[in-house]
Amino acid sequence: MAATSLVLFMCICAVFAADSEPGPPSGVEDVTELKVDKVAIPEDCERKTKKNDLLSMHYTGYLKDGTKFDSSHDHGQPFQFQMGIGQVIKGWEIGLEDMCVGEKRRLTIPPHLGYGDQGAGDKIPPKATLVFDVELEKIEDGPPPQNIFKQIDTDGDNALSQDEVSQFMVDQAKEAGSDTDLDPKEHQDVIKSIFEHEDKDKDGFISHEEFSGPKHDEL
Repeated sequence: MAATSLVLFMCICAVFAADSEPGPPSGVEDVTELKVDKVAIPEDCERKTKKNDLLSMHYTGYLKDGTKFDSSHDHGQPFQFQMGIGQVIKGWEIGLEDMCVGEKRRLTIPPHLGYGDQGAGDKIPPKATLVFDVELEKIEDGPPPQNIFKQIDTDGDNALSQDEVSQFMVDQAKEAGSDTDLDPKEHQDVIKSIFEHEDKDKDGFISHEEFSGPKHDEL
């Protein structure tokens, strides 16, 4: 599910550790700025992550009390996404910059760089501080960024309705080869979350100015 870039001073704590996983967090306090702990850094690094790269990443996500809410390991494969075009939360966009293949980090993400005041679904509560253990598996050249706003805005009125966003999600699922119908409740929950994030003036539409995803043919 995913949904791009804030200027933020990051607290980067470099920790050189063995290859053991750090395990679930404990005693995590709420944070107001992103915290990036470098858990393991490879000796050789031929390429570092940058905007528009296509990344393959293993991750496990926790609430601050140590409750796991999601993990790529449970899905049996790394999570793939393109950096810098709004496919992941802002805490990832910022916290995964300049990362090497084989590097492991722990990201402690404040609510405004995660899922904000509304949370996400049943697993992430409102105003949640999130902790992600991540490991970069692969860096590839990503495709040229697309004007996603224009693709969603099928009537060309420069504003996105819930119906347009809903249809775009359905079309994307079909293009990805999904053979199963979207769960109606989950589908509506995702749309609701998108509009809570993007519809800043709460008029029921996402304007071109409000839209935080790719909206230019060339970036």
